[in-house]
Amino acid sequence: MFPSVIFTFLAAFQFHTFEFLVCATDEKSIFILAGQSNMAGRGGVTNGTWDGCVPHECRPDPRILRLNPKLMWEEAREPLHGGINTKPCGVGPGISFANSVLQRDPCLGVIGSVTCAPGGTNITEWKQGSDLYYWLLKRANAALRDEGKIRAILWYQGESDSADETRAKMYKKRLIEFFLHIRRDLPSPVLPIIQVEPQP
Repeated sequence: MFPSVIFTFLAAFQFHTFEFLVCATDEKSIFILAGQSNMAGRGGVTNGTWDGCVPHECRPDPRILRLNPKLMWEEAREPLHGGINTKPCGVGPGISFANSVLQRDPCLGVIGSVTCAPGGTNITEWKQGSDLYYWLLKRANAALRDEGKIRAILWYQGESDSADETRAKMYKKRLIEFFLHIRRDLPSPVLPIIQVEPQP
């Protein structure tokens, strides 16, 4: 049996278990990292300056790449969203996630991280037809120019919507619509979406 990586992901707000059956290959396993500042990474940032501290979990690995602002692949290092986000970036969850995936399944091969997380966005800014929506699609499609397959979207967003009662009540509906649209437009109708739930 092929090695496997098991993820829990959100599909229309119903949790399921999804199993990737993969083997060592030259094909990149691509993960789209989208959302707002928590995904972009603010770890170690104080008064607009990152302290340069990289936790062991976020250590670089030549098998972990990122799509840089010029849409070229390079070895991923913290801050992963550097140059992507106009605000100061620090440590985020992206490289730690990739290291955890490779630890679970070393045969997965090369991981390509596609960073798409500006800070302070609300869900309406990600709706189909918006600048952020097309920016995500542009970066995702650029990542597929070489050998590669999009394995999942990591989504970490929602804090901005929680500050307003009306937006908070509409969040579930708007998020489901975004997930359905982005799956259709990639196109990948059953693409796993791994959602980080912001804590109150």
